[in-house]
Parts: sequence; structure tokens; C-alpha cells
Amino acid sequence: MPDAIGSAVVTVVNPATEEVLADVPRQGVEEAGAAVRAAAAAFPAWRDLAPGDRARLLRRFAEKVEEHAEELALVETRNVGKPISDSRGEVGMVADVLHFYAGAVEKHRGASVPVAGGLDVTIPEPMGVVAAIVPWNFPLAITSWKVGPALACGNTVVVKPAELTPLSAVRLAELALEAGIPEGVLQVVVGPGSVVGSALVEHPGVAKVAFTGSTAAGRDVMARASGTIKRVTLELGGKAANIVFADADLERAAAAAPGAAFGNAGQDCCARSRILVARSAYDRFLALLVEATAGMVVGNPEDAATAMGPLVSAAQRASVASFLDPAEAGLEVAYTGTVPTGPGFWYPPTVVAPCDPSLRVSREEIFGPVVVVTPFEDEAEAVALANDTPYGLSGSIWTRDLGRAIRVSRAVKAGVLSVNSNSSVRVSTPFGGMKQSGFGRELGLEAMASFSEVKNVFFSDS
Repeated sequence: MPDAIGSAVVTVVNPATEEVLADVPRQGVEEAGAAVRAAAAAFPAWRDLAPGDRARLLRRFAEKVEEHAEELALVETRNVGKPISDSRGEVGMVADVLHFYAGAVEKHRGASVPVAGGLDVTIPEPMGVVAAIVPWNFPLAITSWKVGPALACGNTVVVKPAELTPLSAVRLAELALEAGIPEGVLQVVVGPGSVVGSALVEHPGVAKVAFTGSTAAGRDVMARASGTIKRVTLELGGKAANIVFADADLERAAAAAPGAAFGNAGQDCCARSRILVARSAYDRFLALLVEATAGMVVGNPEDAATAMGPLVSAAQRASVASFLDPAEAGLEVAYTGTVPTGPGFWYPPTVVAPCDPSLRVSREEIFGPVVVVTPFEDEAEAVALANDTPYGLSGSIWTRDLGRAIRVSRAVKAGVLSVNSNSSVRVSTPFGGMKQSGFGRELGLEAMASFSEVKNVFFSDS
């Protein structure tokens, strides 16, 4: 059972076993304020550190992550419930993120602008204290996406992890200190979003909020940040379309689809949870998809052979189950997988097909292992269906026709698209959404702009 919100500790549970992993002290408004003050005090020295020295400290931080990779992966798997193979890959990405931004420190440059009467230059400057508010589905990886560029730009950071999954962020901050990152530069405050998160967003000493979470929570962050005109970046929900044309490599597209829909048990804002298939290829694709889904290993997350673990909590399982209400008219389930019996927040991988695009299961973000399959007649309808959502984070296009790939990738309103692939995230390329999936970009050199201000200076020559 989850602990009461007024209790002194956050009880962290293993989703696969329902066993208690740890009791973490629950912090509140006072602790959030103290962390901001410590970050503000540490900011001038961190900002003024020689770029090469800041880069070296970030490299040491990355090396610490690499040294403790298996420990961090096991912490993530036990806290989130994701397969150990996924956690190992994500820890590797965390190290890559820190190495990448260590290399970006000395490449973050301004420019000279041709003007009459003197010299004009632009200077990128750090903002100050950054509040990084992180979700429970990829707690370690997404923390690094914010911490890496923020520290590289010279900011200090206070991380607010989700109460369900605080353990990896706490350990990451410990490793930062071991690497030589000064006290106060990177801190973690564990507590409810309604208390700690709100306190950080509203605090006048916080210059920037980097938030990843639901679209509803993102609206609240925007409203609270408006009181002090904070800089905000938001990475919010998604309902990604996976568009499969008749000329695609159907076997490859179908084999890749379960991982894209059911990875992390579907608890992924980039999950390709809507598969749109050309009607002439629909039957063949669906048969291949069901076969591929049936081959997924669902079970013990600490087993390297496991492809899908449990959901993060009993509440999340109940939320996902609500989308499969058998009373909803027109809901057709083509396949339901099997899950372990006994303890754990298990939910089977489920294929809904054919799915009317007006159904709730096709329109709302489920955040669970449920995928819907909808046929389309032509390219125009495929694009219309893909765009018929308030979200615009990611998506995929499967076709052998280069011209079609170009046309559709231009027409689909999403921040991150892949052609003949379901990949959304690379350390060196920008990641972020359109429409109600948020704004701003993480990763790549583009993220540096999200954690710095541009100052313009004119020097008169007279």
C-alpha cells in the first residue's frame, strides 16, 4: 500500500514483487526552499569555473556513472519494474549524455554581428537555479537529459523526482559529489509534486523549470511559473502514430511494433500506441503483429530475457484497465497476452483491432501496454488520422517510397519522427514535441539554448 501523503517517509515499492525497497524521507516546502538557497549560493562559483574545468568535472561524473552502471541499472529495474536490459541501456545513455555535454561546454559560443559604428557580440549566459521535475517512467535517463545541459551551461540544479521512483535520482546526486561536483550544484528533493514541485515552480529564486510529465500537470506548471515569468520547457504527453504503408517491409515493421508499443510496459510518452495500416496490407500486418506480440517474454524484470515487466503501481494498472471496458461499444480485442500470477502490478500486452479512431482507447494517452490498429485507404487519410490528436511528440512512417516518406514526414505534426524505424531518442539530436506535447528541446546542442540566455553587447568604436 502507498504511504499517506502526510507521513514522514516515501515508501518505495518494487512493482514486480510489491516488496518495500526503501523508506525515503519525505521533504516539503521548507526543504525545497533550502535546496534553492543552497543552489543559488553555489551558482556564482559554478558559473565562473573555467570551461575546461567544468568539462572535466562532467567527464568525471560520466565516469562515475559508468563505474556504477550495474548498480544503477538494478536500482532502476527494481524501482520502476522495467527489464534489466532496458535499464542497462538507459544507464549507458546517462553516461553518454554527460560525456556529450562535457564536450559541449567549450563549444557553447556566441557570435559577432555586423553593425555600423562598433562591434556587436552575443554572449550565452547561464540562467541560475534550474528546477528539474522528472517523471516516474524514465527517472534516471530523463534526469540526465536536464542535468547534463543545465550544468554544462553553468547553472545549478534542484531535481524533484516522482515520489514513486526517487531512488536513482538520489544515487545520481551522490555520484556527482563523488565525482567532485561541488556541494549545492546538484541536489535532489523528494516529495509530492503538489507540495515540492509547486514550491519549486513558484519559488522566486528558481530561474528556469524543466518539466516532463502529463499534459494536465504541464498546464499547471505553466500557470504557476507565470507569476515570476520563469523560463519553462515542457515535455508532455503523446499518442504517437505508427504509419505502415502497403509497400513497407511488413515483416520488419510488425516485428518492431511490439517494442515500440509495449516497451517499458507502454509507459512511454513516445509509445507508438496507434498503428495505422494501409487497408490492403491490414490483414497480413495484423497477423504478423499478433505473432510478434505473442513472442514477447513478460516476467521477472531482473531476467535478461524479459522484454516487458509490470506497470509501476496498482493505480496505474487500474487506469490502464479502464480503457478496456468491455461495455464500450465497438471495442474489439484481437489479442491479449499472458502475465505472471501472484504479486506484481502486471497487465498483459493487448492489441485492439480493428479500432475505430473515435474510441477513447484510440484518442487518449493510456500509458500502458495497449496498442490499437486502424486501417486507412490512402496517404491523405493516413496523415489526417495521424494528426487527429491534440498531441504531437513522436511517430513512425514505414514505406519504401522515398517521395512518400518525405511528404508524410513533412505533413505529420510531431517533433520527432522516424522513417522505417521506431527510434525517438538519440543523445546528439533534439527531442521535444509540438501542440499539446509541449515546447522546447532536450538533448543535442539545441538543449543548450534551453538552459541559457542570450545577452547582446554593443561596443562603440568612437
